[in-house]
Amino acid sequence: MAAAGRGRASPTTRSSVLLQMLFCLSGAFYILYFLATLLLIVYKSQAFSYPPASLVLDLALLLAMGLLEVIRLYLGAKGNLLEAEAPLAASLLLTAAAVLLGVHFRYWQTLVLRADVALGTALLALHGLEAALQVAATAALVS
Repeated sequence: MAAAGRGRASPTTRSSVLLQMLFCLSGAFYILYFLATLLLIVYKSQAFSYPPASLVLDLALLLAMGLLEVIRLYLGAKGNLLEAEAPLAASLLLTAAAVLLGVHFRYWQTLVLRADVALGTALLALHGLEAALQVAATAALVS
């Protein structure tokens, strides 16, 4: 009799499978984004006259963004799986900061190539989807 209920979620389960899948996809995509952006910065520093101060700033912001993404994805996944509002809300706030950094690399860099635009657009789209699902998941947990 106990085996009949195996695999079914309890009626009180409020974590989001779609959000968890999006966190995994976002983590995999961010590894690609980080490496591609790093290579693009190296390319731009060699092929164009890239001001040294801007080069240091872009590299520092990329490293800060990497650290922020790791913390954001960890808190989001933890909050979703444990059905805890605080880590999920903290991840949502960090998502807003990550969006600002994504906008910097998409629009405000010293040199923006078409590859930067394409990568930035995909990253911002993922962040937008995650933010919407995080708001919905947090609302479901609070109510």
